[in-house]
Parts: sequence; C-alpha cells; structure tokens
Amino acid sequence: MSSPDPQVRAARNQSTSSASPPARGPVVAVTGAAYGVGALLTERLAASDEVKQVVAIDERRGECAAAQWHILDVRDPAIAEKLRGADVVVHLALDLDLETDAAARTAYNVRGTQTVLTAAAAAGVHRVVLCTSAMVYGALPDNELPLSEDAELRATAEATGVGDLLEIERLARRAPRAHPGLNVTVVRPAILVGGTDTALTRYFESPRLLVVAGSRPAWQFCHVEDLCSALEYAVLEKVDGELTVGCDGWLEQEEVEELSGIRRMELPSAVALGAAARLHRIGLTPSPAGDLAYTMYPWVVSGSRLHDAGWRPQYTNEEVLAELLEEVSGRHTVAGRRLGRKDATAAGAAGATVALLGAAAVVRRARKARRRI
Repeated sequence: MSSPDPQVRAARNQSTSSASPPARGPVVAVTGAAYGVGALLTERLAASDEVKQVVAIDERRGECAAAQWHILDVRDPAIAEKLRGADVVVHLALDLDLETDAAARTAYNVRGTQTVLTAAAAAGVHRVVLCTSAMVYGALPDNELPLSEDAELRATAEATGVGDLLEIERLARRAPRAHPGLNVTVVRPAILVGGTDTALTRYFESPRLLVVAGSRPAWQFCHVEDLCSALEYAVLEKVDGELTVGCDGWLEQEEVEELSGIRRMELPSAVALGAAARLHRIGLTPSPAGDLAYTMYPWVVSGSRLHDAGWRPQYTNEEVLAELLEEVSGRHTVAGRRLGRKDATAAGAAGATVALLGAAAVVRRARKARRRI
C-alpha cells in the first residue's frame, strides 16, 4: 500500500490537531458553592481534567467563572431542573453558624437535604455526596482511638448543630431505599480549620484553655483543603460509603498547650457544665453545654477507607493547629462569646472560666434586684 500524498497527510494532521479532545469525566453540581468549603471545592473541580463540567448552586453568585451558576435556595423544588444532566451532586449548603436561631437552622439544613436528595433522584443523578462531621460519633470516654467508619453514631443533639447532622445521616441511610439507583456517600471531617468559625475553633480564642478535671481529650484537625481533596475522591468514585477525614493521629491536651502557649484553667465537671448550661440558657453564650464534651473526650477518626483508596492528608495536626492559632489571633472569646478588647483584657486577667462564672453571678444578682423592685 502506497503512502498518502504529503499534502493529504498534512491536512489530516491539521484536522486531527484542531478537533476538540473528547469530553470526559462527570458533570458535578455543588450546592453552597459561593462560600466556604463549597467555593473551594467548586474551584478545585472546575480546574480538574477529570471533571467535565461544574454546576454551581447558591443563593448568590460566587467567584468561579468556569462554573455554570444557578441562583436559588436549595429548599426550592425547582432545583430538580437545575440538576438535570448532572452525574454527581455535592451538597454543602448547610448552616452551622453559632449565631443562627436553632429552629431556623434545623429547618434549613434538614429540609434542604431532603429536597436535594429527592431532586437528585428525580433528575437522574446517580451519586450524592453529603458532608456532616465526625462529631456524629459522639465524644465519649470509652471511644476507641481511633474510631473506624463503621463505629456506632452515639452523639446526641446536645451540641451545636449535631442534631441536624444526625438527621442528615438518617436521610442518607434512607435515600437509597426510597430512591433505588441513587448512591449516597457521607464524608465526616474532624475539627475543620481554614476560614471556619465553630465552637471548637473558638475554644482557642480564649485566654485560658478550659480543661475539665478527669477528662482526657484528644485533638484531631482537618484542613479545609484536605476535606476538598477527600470530597473530590468521592466525586470521582475512587471511594464510597461512609468516609472519615482528618490529619493522621492526634494531639494530647498537654501537646496542644505546649504548641499553643496557652495555659489551662481546670475545673470540676459539674461546675464547668453547670455554668455553661446556665449561660446558654439565659442567652449569654451561643454554645450549649453539650459542646464541652468535644473538648473533654476523644472522637478521633481513622480515615481508613480514604487511606485504602490512596488518599493522604497534606497537613499534620501540628500544622493545622498553627494555622488555626494564626487565624484567631486578636480575637477574644469567653465561653464561646466574642468579646471586645476591653472585656478581653479583664477576662485574660481572671481566666476564661472565672469570667464565665462571674457573668453568671452578675446575671443572678441582676435578677434578684429586679425581683426586689
């Protein structure tokens, strides 16, 4: 067989080189795409050669120009039409703000997740990735170190947002039965750090680290970039099921104090929990007493399923703690409540817990005075 004419061969080569490469990878929809973890993940997926297209959904437009944006509330049933054509949905539109009204927060989180799961099934999506927290395992003195993904979820609804997360976990388990063919993956990060504001990150804004006598905490962190890379693994179906994600290992309380340079304030359990409950009940602090358990007992996770799939964290606990301390530098918190500079100076002199108990005493005196009037 004779070789083709050089001009014909050149034309063929030009035609081949000018043709667009075949599209590959899934179409991925991300809810809560305009802020926080959602914004970081949207940018990451949009830059990936393994993702065909990113559909971004939020109540406002974010900064990722490469994504296709839809502006709506995730509780709107119209979201089903926006998800049509997507292969995977990552649902990150959650409100875990400490200052949000608890009833409103639950209504948004639970109804939003229900709507997304139902809409995804109706739109023909085959995988939904949800993100909760390792807090759903509960912080208990008899927890194994570390906890496997299959460990029982023993948390209660006493800590900020945990009741919502447990309900989302229940919806995740029920969804494949209600919608055959829909695969649901749940990702549970350890203490999330990187532009986050939670009761656990505020713990490091206090002038003293509250330590409850007799407790033995174990600190494990998760950098937001590591969470995004774990979510990407789930999106690309490199791993599925229930996944835990965090830095390898953990830090003991003494190591945290040494690394942070913040001294401890130790109190009996009854005093610390009682004061925290009273202050939350009267509205002086956003954090319920249940949040304290997560600073008292271990809830470290193994991340074994992600590790078996080849994933590794890029950050260590020491590195993430250092970044957290830099983020909160200049902020002053007592019992979860942000203080002004003048208040913080007084709190620093007395210690965080003394200030907490002092505030409760002031409120009691004020109430007695009103009753006398």
